[in-house]
Amino acid sequence: MPGREVIHRAKQLRDEIKLHEHRYYVLDAPSIPDAEFDKLFRELQALETQYPELQAPDSPTQRVGGKVLEGFAPVKHAVSMLSIRTETDTEASGAANFDTRVKNALGREGEIEYTCELKFDGLAINLRYESGVLVQAATRGDGETGEDVTQNIRTIHCIPLHLTGCTAGVLEVRGEVYMSRKDFNRYNDKQRELGLPTLVNPRNGAAGSIRQLDPALAAKRPLSFFAYGLGEVQGWTLPATHSAILDALQSFGLPVCADRAVVHGAQALAEFHQRIAAKRDALPFDIDGVVYKVNSLALQQELGFVSREPRWAVAHKYPAEEQLTVLRDIEIQVGRTGKLTPVAKLEPVFVGGTTVSNATLHNEDEIRRKDVHIGDTVIVRRAGDVIPEVVGVLAEKRPVHARAFVMPTTCPVCGSHVVREEGEAATRCTGGLFCAAQRKQAILHFAGRRAMDVEGLGDKLVDQLVDENIIRSLPDLYRLDGVILAGLERMAEKSAQNIVAALEKSKQAQLNRFLFALGIRHVGETTAKDLARHFGKLDAIMQATPEQLLQVPDVGPVVAQSIVDFFAEAHNREVVQQLHELGVHWQEHEGVSDQILPLSGKTFVLTGTLASMSRDEAKSRLEALGAKVAGSVSKKTDYVVAGTEAGSKLDKALELNVLVWGEVELINQLEEMESQ
Repeated sequence: MPGREVIHRAKQLRDEIKLHEHRYYVLDAPSIPDAEFDKLFRELQALETQYPELQAPDSPTQRVGGKVLEGFAPVKHAVSMLSIRTETDTEASGAANFDTRVKNALGREGEIEYTCELKFDGLAINLRYESGVLVQAATRGDGETGEDVTQNIRTIHCIPLHLTGCTAGVLEVRGEVYMSRKDFNRYNDKQRELGLPTLVNPRNGAAGSIRQLDPALAAKRPLSFFAYGLGEVQGWTLPATHSAILDALQSFGLPVCADRAVVHGAQALAEFHQRIAAKRDALPFDIDGVVYKVNSLALQQELGFVSREPRWAVAHKYPAEEQLTVLRDIEIQVGRTGKLTPVAKLEPVFVGGTTVSNATLHNEDEIRRKDVHIGDTVIVRRAGDVIPEVVGVLAEKRPVHARAFVMPTTCPVCGSHVVREEGEAATRCTGGLFCAAQRKQAILHFAGRRAMDVEGLGDKLVDQLVDENIIRSLPDLYRLDGVILAGLERMAEKSAQNIVAALEKSKQAQLNRFLFALGIRHVGETTAKDLARHFGKLDAIMQATPEQLLQVPDVGPVVAQSIVDFFAEAHNREVVQQLHELGVHWQEHEGVSDQILPLSGKTFVLTGTLASMSRDEAKSRLEALGAKVAGSVSKKTDYVVAGTEAGSKLDKALELNVLVWGEVELINQLEEMESQ
């Protein structure tokens, strides 16, 4: 007889499982991850197995789970929609356990033939076709009675309303409605733009869509379907194997997943499990495991069922990708580009095959949207190599000491002011040239080919120089000498001298290149050229007001404010001064803010190969005459310069009646304008 504590625990488990089933199946608002639910369910199963007298007709273990929504008509399943047993061991032992059970039950030696399929993470559906026409669709419900969701299923375009070549009087097709990752992300992006609630994961998106009472709302969510089995069948002679059934369903026009195989023996099952695990993250949809089935229908019948599960099938799951844990704190991580990312510091939890103690919270808006507080119990998700993230909160478990997160107003690394531009979710540090977190990125950008063009100064060398504290800021570049560089690992004396020479050469710069090299947010090559041409001198740019900057072509309020913010930081101005003192010079002039250049206001597009000059050279010469050089042809394009092997851009120009110059005409026009 079970003791009082065991009886109490069993009741507690039954009540908790029923509560979560109600939230998942009825409210479409699950509060715990699947792995946590499975853990509760397995504990109750174990207690009822040890103490059979604890079993009750209303126990969650005696049914598949769920409840018919009052808004949907009930559908009695002609053939019960039962669940299958789950294995969570390694690929070898999980497959071997199933194979051993099958062979023991059949009393056979030798290899058994199996079909291997994917275990989709969506909503199970029964489609009823009569004489090839879809007449009804129902959810699993409690396994015996489901919900009539025919109108919502009709909104899924990949589900045929009429089967091709199907002669069965009745054919019930079972499968999974799911939402692809691409469609899930696209839907959530659109919801965020509209300021509307987003979906937690694709599984909830699929379940919630099908169980909308208004089919018009269901139709707005992009869903897909895979068939994987049968229910009631009348007037059709079944093939001899399950794999042949899947082939037949596909021939009728039903979508069947291509990632399936017929194999022999436990080793082949394990190899399929391993092969799918390797490509799991690249799949366009979520799965939480694979499914093994005895292929022969005759053997399936011989094996039969035990309790609520078929003996001839098993789901072999992968490590859970979602788990519960406690969020202990939120810290700020400053990225290479200055972006401030809130990072959740977690009570360590095993999820997705590894122990996780940190997870991204993305940005301030996401924290607000998910209502995350420090001290909360949170749902953490980790899929493959994707950075772990906090995807939800169990608000009912929020402790009284929980506190809201506040984004800092200064950078935690360098103390510079942080800004959040209008229309952007990201908060950024303004100390680009000074902030240690951005040091490597700032140096690499500064030395890049389109900036100061310091040949030989690549990622690995910059990593060494920064990691060994040889370079702490940009001016330290010009304090390097051959002795320091030659002393670095894998750096020969000749290579060291070449880099010193490249640094020396880079000191003679063009103003626009130097300006671009500073890495001011939103100031790309073209904007840097426009600024240099308009103001002529760096001091004028550094002292310019937003109103003055707005006089520059294509400089809008966001760009203007970014420039003002950058030079408002004293340490950024100090870096520029030090570079100048170390010999970095740039050509300056009086500016052309009041001049009208020959090609001012004209937009050019270059396509094809030019024989007499590179496209970069042609671009520079056009821009020096006031032109804007764009990357694509539109109605705003004034001229397209077409070299040899010009492609789609030339076709687009002809379609839009844009003027086209050949190379000869380009050269003649440039020489004439440059001589004026």
